[in-house]
Amino acid sequence: MSFSTYIAKRYLRSKSSNNAINFITYIAIVGIVLGSASLFVVLSGFAGLREFTLQYTTIIDPDLKAETTLGKSFILEPNSEAKLRTIAGIASYSKIVEERVIGSFDGKKQPLFIKGVDSNYTRVNKVDSILWQGSWLTNKTSQVVVGYGVSNSLNIGLLDYGKRITLLVPKPGKGQITSLEQAFNKVETVNVGVFTVNEKLDDNYIFSAIEVAQELLSFKDNQITNIEFKLKEGANEDEVKAQIRAVLGDNITLKNTQQLNDALNKMLNTENLMVYLLLTLVSIILIFNVIGSLIMMILDKKRTLTTLYSIGATLKDIRRIFFIQGAAMTIIGSLLGLFIGYLISLNQIYGPEFLKVYITPNLPYPLAIKFENMLLVFVTITILGIIASKIASARITKDMVKTG
Repeated sequence: MSFSTYIAKRYLRSKSSNNAINFITYIAIVGIVLGSASLFVVLSGFAGLREFTLQYTTIIDPDLKAETTLGKSFILEPNSEAKLRTIAGIASYSKIVEERVIGSFDGKKQPLFIKGVDSNYTRVNKVDSILWQGSWLTNKTSQVVVGYGVSNSLNIGLLDYGKRITLLVPKPGKGQITSLEQAFNKVETVNVGVFTVNEKLDDNYIFSAIEVAQELLSFKDNQITNIEFKLKEGANEDEVKAQIRAVLGDNITLKNTQQLNDALNKMLNTENLMVYLLLTLVSIILIFNVIGSLIMMILDKKRTLTTLYSIGATLKDIRRIFFIQGAAMTIIGSLLGLFIGYLISLNQIYGPEFLKVYITPNLPYPLAIKFENMLLVFVTITILGIIASKIASARITKDMVKTG
């Protein structure tokens, strides 16, 4: 153990004869503890909120989604489909036809998105987890499953065969239009279920068999807008992407679940960063207590420092004493704060109901304990404490230790 470390350890353990200095030191340590604890709890809160938000947003998102970069649709040739089945990393895939349409029911109209899916869709996505009422649609029928918001806005019931949902889309082509029939393609459908995922999907989407969507859009049998893939557990995503591109060509773009929710991820990351910076600023203010505490200790130990200097300690050694003392205070305070923050987070996740913080009467605020957040808080607080200790120890001059 070096001379500076030994003396710093003694100073850290011993109390000052001046109670005011002891009080200032306690305040500095408490500030570090509170700063690190609050920073960790808030970051855990944002991590939990992120997971909570994404679990509802990504519940029907595939592992990979293939879309064309030229136009809105593409032709999936039979030989290409056969090659897709041979890719080892793909567990299943579903052909999709997705487009904006107009929905009409009992005199009410609303713009919607139709998502025509084939029989494999239930193997790619867990549709049972999103069904609120009714059942999933049967393949090659005129059945549809509507979002909860669509059901409310158009007042659509279940299995009401006397009232059909009419789906319309403008016909492609040129020439003068003399009637409504000439302007729109139209199909009649019946609702068999209501799904709920999130507000965006609930208010705007309906599911149908792929044949219904193809008929409505005047597509060919092998014409689709995208393909959704479910990968096998442990499959290498990059390798599977390369194999899919080799089959479908360069005019296809592939997105994974995170990329499909890129805007939401960016928003959550930005919010997380802003809160982190704000709490770091608060921590900087609290860390200034360390500077004040060390300066008060330096003044209190002025005669002792003169003695140390007289017996051979250099100015660098003396400065290092208080630098080590401040750094030790910061590290101990940040570790204690992380422990307290960890206990608070554990209580919110696993604790008794009456001790939790709730968003709604029945929904506790979601928290997620992440090791990277622990590391981030520890590094942030420690770096701030080291900077503060360096600033305070630099206040010691040769004249100060000489004159005593």
